[in-house]
Amino acid sequence: MLIEPPKLFSIAIIGAGPAGLMAAEVLLNKNVRIDVYDSMPSVGRKFLMAGKGGMNITHAEPFADFLSRYGAHRNNLEPLLKAFTPSELRDWIHTLGIQTFVGTSGRVFPSDMKAAPLLRAWLHRLREGGVNFHVRHRWRGWNDDGSLYFQSAQEEYSANSDAVILALGGGSWPQLGSDAQWIPLLQQRGIEIAPLQPSNCGFNIAWSDHFKKRFVGEPIKSVSATFNGIRKKGELVITEYGVEGGLIYALSTALRDEIKSKGSATFFLDLLPDWDEQRVRGEVFHPRGSRSVSSHLQSRLKLRGAKTNLLREVLGVEGFANPTLLAASIKALPLTLTSSRPLSEAISSAGGIKFEAMNEHLMLRKLPGVFCAGEMLDWEAPTGGYLLSACFASGKAAGEGALSWQFNCT
Repeated sequence: MLIEPPKLFSIAIIGAGPAGLMAAEVLLNKNVRIDVYDSMPSVGRKFLMAGKGGMNITHAEPFADFLSRYGAHRNNLEPLLKAFTPSELRDWIHTLGIQTFVGTSGRVFPSDMKAAPLLRAWLHRLREGGVNFHVRHRWRGWNDDGSLYFQSAQEEYSANSDAVILALGGGSWPQLGSDAQWIPLLQQRGIEIAPLQPSNCGFNIAWSDHFKKRFVGEPIKSVSATFNGIRKKGELVITEYGVEGGLIYALSTALRDEIKSKGSATFFLDLLPDWDEQRVRGEVFHPRGSRSVSSHLQSRLKLRGAKTNLLREVLGVEGFANPTLLAASIKALPLTLTSSRPLSEAISSAGGIKFEAMNEHLMLRKLPGVFCAGEMLDWEAPTGGYLLSACFASGKAAGEGALSWQFNCT
């Protein structure tokens, strides 16, 4: 008499970004079947793109400061981040044979600054551990019998699983897979979802044609920006449509919300943050003789190029020639933003599945056995390693939640 082996508890993970892959990592060696599905031809595409300029994994600042970066959603994310801290994330990366280092800003990077070697080592371990990957499988919801419904190469595909982990991303960079097509599938099931909005994004300013032709792509370095009492130092980049860059991303949530409520947002740019107002005023009012205002600013204040022309663009010819207004504007140049750039252009997105729709294990209350992780949840964070940290931490929590569900089902 043949005795059939016991059927493995099966867990389907839909979305093969950092959150989905971390959920798979948690499930390794737990005597469960793990199937990872992704709509793209290969996995981790957004992860690889995010690492092109240097793979910023997490941040090494004091943990209380780290938690504060998550703003209004700190309370939702704090239990997840405490269960998988930045230091624990670094230790885990080291188990892949990838070393890390802390940069001067406190940001944590792989030793070679690249995402690809980390992803290769990680995928090798997952495959060796028995994870089954299914690419070019776009999730389309559930069949009437409760099985998962996919479209693959113009064909329909169904799969049964005992638990599901959704890690489908938000709405930014849709060409890499995060296209938010999951929203109506969950809304049809009564899941509460906050509207997606651009986060860490650029903004529109109505530049003159002359300014755009000369200075698009130019960085404005070593400046600070102040908005509603928030002051950040860094750099921004002039774009054809307005501004973007790290300094803008750091203020993007507050700027976006102001535009939404008032129709525009004005922040103030300090072009010489290391100079006090008295020194700037003294140099501006220093006799310039026959020199032009631009030559005077370059000689006395070391302002040139894009910075000088930004002053002229905002102040106009008469304002640029007014020493009192010019001195004040060097320390507080008003830039008015009319709208944020589209969600598809943003680095990340805000909004998503509301935490109230899930229990402490990130399981949907209305869909028992379905867990959610990553950027499809309702939170946002600045760049600097905070985005990836929360994706990893939520993926870990969802994986552990699926394991706990297994014991409820057996």
